[in-house]
Amino acid sequence: MTEQELQQRRREKWHLSANPVHTIEEARGFIESVGFCLMYPLRPPVLVPSFIGAFIGSDDRLPNWQHAFADTRAQEATELMVRLLRERGAYEANLFDENSGFLVAASVFPYFYALVGERNPKQAPKAGRRSEYSQLALDTFEVIRRDGPISKQKMRETLGGSISFVALDHALGELWSKLRITRVDYNPNEGASWDVLYRWSPDAVREGVELSVVEALSALISKYLDCVIAADEQEIEAFFSNFVPRSRVKEAINALLAARELSFVHVGNRSLIQITPPKTEVVPAPRRPQRLAK
Repeated sequence: MTEQELQQRRREKWHLSANPVHTIEEARGFIESVGFCLMYPLRPPVLVPSFIGAFIGSDDRLPNWQHAFADTRAQEATELMVRLLRERGAYEANLFDENSGFLVAASVFPYFYALVGERNPKQAPKAGRRSEYSQLALDTFEVIRRDGPISKQKMRETLGGSISFVALDHALGELWSKLRITRVDYNPNEGASWDVLYRWSPDAVREGVELSVVEALSALISKYLDCVIAADEQEIEAFFSNFVPRSRVKEAINALLAARELSFVHVGNRSLIQITPPKTEVVPAPRRPQRLAK
């Protein structure tokens, strides 16, 4: 495989070759095909597709989240993305930059939950010196658990009007990063609506809780390589180090290589890792019957 062939295969899979994603059926098919994507591209870049790129059908001059508000294409893409969230065809997670959004296909989400989610999701986060959560995050969780789905505006009114939106965003980010809560809808007048994840998608959470980290990480590495076609070990580690330590990623890669589920492929002068292609069965040509001697 050449570098040009690799890039072309990615462009086709990521819908960047004038094959835009505009309908809900196309959006559902795209997210299931790639497994996960960013809403907008990030700087520095992350080797993963973007939903806005698939919506536009190109990666030329894509808006980032800072400029999305002034781009009508971004507004239309957001409406389509919200439809996916409403029907649980995809989930949004705060695993990279919360301003960009990280979208995960419904079939893949339990594996991400196994990596970063709480093993006892119905148990409310606790206060204390060693708590991972601020007091505002604890109060916010209780409001969402009691009244969700609830908009950020109504949440602020319930918690007390003196709380700033910046402080509330920080509290929501604390809960979101552990997949305690999730954005489930968006209204231009009231903003995003939130719910506790275990109530919004109990089956996905239950499946994630039952998966081991090793099992989930192995499945996600394979899905990542299916998405990007091929990548070097540093690129794989850089992506998954957002969720788990690099040492665990390296162990999972080595185990998959040893099991021959992954293999190396030369792309130009680079040695990349890919999903091991299925073996093609060689069918021997039928022998011609020999003529009997007279």
